[in-house]
Amino acid sequence: MAGFKMHITVSSTLGVGYGLGAFFGYGLPAPSCILAGTLCGVSGMLPDLDSDSGVPLRESITFAAASLPMLLIDRFQQLGWTPETMALVGAGVYVAVRFGLAEIVRKLTVHRGMFHSIPAALIAAEVFYLIASHNEPTIRLYKAGGVFLGFMSHLVLDEIYSVSFQGGIPRLKSSFGTAVKFIGDGFLPNLATYAQLIALSYFVLQDSQLLDNLPERNLAKPAAPKREAAEQFAEEVWRRVVR
Repeated sequence: MAGFKMHITVSSTLGVGYGLGAFFGYGLPAPSCILAGTLCGVSGMLPDLDSDSGVPLRESITFAAASLPMLLIDRFQQLGWTPETMALVGAGVYVAVRFGLAEIVRKLTVHRGMFHSIPAALIAAEVFYLIASHNEPTIRLYKAGGVFLGFMSHLVLDEIYSVSFQGGIPRLKSSFGTAVKFIGDGFLPNLATYAQLIALSYFVLQDSQLLDNLPERNLAKPAAPKREAAEQFAEEVWRRVVR
């Protein structure tokens, strides 16, 4: 099994390439590229959230608790919240993630369970897509793609380390096939994972409609400028002539 340093090194390297490729190849904004690359690097730790303890769980939860309130600021502004409300909600998000989510993850997950799966990678990407505040879908997809890439790098690396060579002959370890998978052990974990994936996919597809309902999107269209008196007079004369 690949260690924490190997996972974070690989995902961070991919993140650098992911960000630079989009910046120089497609001309995407530098802040978006930097954020997407950072998300790719950090997402290399996410599958190990199912560890009962250790560096991956501690670092991932801490990063998520600190970054989520900042990522949600634009969303809060779109909702028209006051700075005081945003500060209170942001603090609540931090506490909920830092302590509540960490405890839930410890109690409800097992190592190499459905957290190590392709559906889990999709769920992580969709969660960030919904959190991302950029109104341009392409930019949001690009950032979510960074999360998916970093997450998948962890799974693929685990599978690579599940193959050993003895005398030049490849041998599969018992952990082979437990990372890059669609279905895990146990009916309830599979059901819960796919229920989340379906629900999040629905919200992603409907998100454009949700954004349309935000206050700033519902502003009344500006009234057309009043026509000049001479133009109105000419139209009235024309109607009388036609009659």
